[in-house]
Amino acid sequence: MRSKFLGVLLATVIGFNTTAVQAAGTTAAWPAKPIRYIVPFSPGGVSDGVARLIAEQLSSRLGQQVIVENKPGVSGIVGTQLAARAEPDGYTIEGGTITTHAVNPFFKKSLGYDPVKDFTPVALVGMVSNALVVRADSPYDTVQQLVDAARAQPDSLTYGTAGPGTSQHLSGQLFQSISGTRLRQIVYKGGSQSMVDLIGGQIDIVFDTVAAARPMIDAKRVKVLGVTSAEPLDSLPQAKPLADLGLPGFEMQSWQGIFAPAGTPTLIVDRLAQEIAAAVNTPELRAKLLQLGVTPDGRGSAEFSKFQQAEVEKWGKVIKQAGIQAD
Repeated sequence: MRSKFLGVLLATVIGFNTTAVQAAGTTAAWPAKPIRYIVPFSPGGVSDGVARLIAEQLSSRLGQQVIVENKPGVSGIVGTQLAARAEPDGYTIEGGTITTHAVNPFFKKSLGYDPVKDFTPVALVGMVSNALVVRADSPYDTVQQLVDAARAQPDSLTYGTAGPGTSQHLSGQLFQSISGTRLRQIVYKGGSQSMVDLIGGQIDIVFDTVAAARPMIDAKRVKVLGVTSAEPLDSLPQAKPLADLGLPGFEMQSWQGIFAPAGTPTLIVDRLAQEIAAAVNTPELRAKLLQLGVTPDGRGSAEFSKFQQAEVEKWGKVIKQAGIQAD
């Protein structure tokens, strides 16, 4: 009996070691073929721009082509479902955002993926802040004037968004939550149309990305009342954070991160995170990200994971307080 037990134990140990060696060998050989980088949004946007910059850097650093694939649809759900179902072998990564990996569960009951359980956070590329803007001839010159008008006329002032769960929508919800006001959301197919209607006088407010709003601000077509970041922005020095303008605790920053399917080997995730952080910290890439309106970050897997969890909790509370129910 003792010899049989020792034999089984020995076989188990040998089998475990063989599997571990094979896994280590596979990881050591990675990457041995091109890597797919899924972008769950259309070409031309911030997520697409970030992906192409990162893909170029990773291709050079890893010695294998990193190929960007745009898979847009339903607030990023289509592409994110594809990434969640991909083999966790290090050959599929996704460019995720606050929408796809923090707030979508609060808007869609049948999401088809779990943004936390189905993914491993790899690296946080950077943060994207919004600017609160009104048209040039708006009667509101300060945030306090806007708040006073919104309190006096509940549901009368309108703000444009690109849909539920977008940074424009979340900015508006947080504004209402902190200021104790009620605004009316006007949904557009894209952020650019909301800016057109703002200038034309069809809506009252837009929370747009700083990069998108900056040309209209510089051309004096709109007035900027504040920014949604916690700290002042070098890219828009004339605008103060809303948290310093009578809305304490206001901070709404979208973000651009990279995720891998859950179960992707830790060594691969760590290598990706290392290379992304190195790339983000180069002066050349930092400058290009800032041009897109993205403040470079570079946090690795563990820190990014904590950040994602905090974002899910924060925005879950804001959305529930707003009385929004998942469809």
